[in-house]
Amino acid sequence: MSFFSKYHLALTYALLVLIWSSTPLAIVWSVTDLNPYWALLFRFFLACPLAFLLLKILKLKFALHARALHSYVAGSFSLIGSQFFTYMATQYLSSGMIALMFGLSPIIAGLIGWVCFNQSLRFMQWLGMLVAVCGLGLICFSHQQQHIQIAGIFLMLISVFNYAMSIFWVKKVEAQLSPLVQATGSILVSTLISCCIIPFIWADVPQHVPSLRSILAIVYCVLMASLLAMFCYFKLVQQIQPTTLSLTNVMTPVFALLIGAALNHEQISLHVMLGALVLLSGLFIYFFKDLQLLQVWEKRFNATKQTKFK
Repeated sequence: MSFFSKYHLALTYALLVLIWSSTPLAIVWSVTDLNPYWALLFRFFLACPLAFLLLKILKLKFALHARALHSYVAGSFSLIGSQFFTYMATQYLSSGMIALMFGLSPIIAGLIGWVCFNQSLRFMQWLGMLVAVCGLGLICFSHQQQHIQIAGIFLMLISVFNYAMSIFWVKKVEAQLSPLVQATGSILVSTLISCCIIPFIWADVPQHVPSLRSILAIVYCVLMASLLAMFCYFKLVQQIQPTTLSLTNVMTPVFALLIGAALNHEQISLHVMLGALVLLSGLFIYFFKDLQLLQVWEKRFNATKQTKFK
C-alpha cells in the first residue's frame, strides 16, 4: 500500500469518526424547534431521492426480488427502527450521552450473537460487558436533572438493540446486494414506514419555518450522516481490518462528549463523567483481544513491506 493510499485511508477513517461523533449533536439541534418525529421524517424524505440519485450516477441496479426486499426490511431496523427511538431520546439525553449509548452496540451485538446464534464470547468480553454495565449504572443513578434521565437511557437501549439486531438479520438473509443498493433499499423502506406515522403526528405538523440551525442540522444528517458516512464506512470495510474499524465505537463517544460540551454547552457532572469513563473502560476491555490482534497484523504488514523492498 503506497503512502498516498495509507494517507487517504487515514483521512477517510478520521472523517467517519468525526461524522459519527457530531451526528448526535446534529440530531439534538434538528429537534430544537421541530417535533422530533417530523425531523426524522424530513431526514428520510430528503435522503431517499438522493440515495437513488447516487445509484443512478454509479449505474447500480436496484434489486426488487423477494430476498432483496426481505433484506431491505431487515436493514431498515438499523435506520427507522433505531433512529425512531434515538429521536425520542433527545428529550431526555444530551448528544454526548446518545453517542455514549451507541458505543454499547458491539456489546449488545455480542449478546445477541451469544443468545441467538450460539457465538462464543471470551472471558475479557464478559468482563468488559460487566464493567460497561457498572458504568451505565453509575450514569443512571447520577440524578443529573433533565440532561440524563433513565427514560432516555431505556429508549437508547431499544435503539441500539434494533441497530445490532438488524446487522444479524441482514447477514442471515444473505441477499448478496451491493452495499449501496442495500442502504438505498433500507432507506426506502424506512421512508415508507415513516409515512405510516404521519396520521398520528399530523397535529404536530410544523406551522412555521424552523430555525436556520435546525434546517442545517437536518441537512447535515442527510448529507453527512446518511450518505457520506455510508460511503466512508463501506470503503473502510473493504480496505482495513474489521478490528481497526470497530475501534470507532470507543473513539466516537469520547469525541461526541467533547463536541457536545464545546458547541452545545452540555454540562456533565463528575458523577456522570466517572460513569462514562467506566463504561468506556468496559468497551476497551471488550476490544482488548482485538487490539492485540491489530498489533500482530500491523507487525506482519510492516514485515511484509520490508521484505518486499529488499
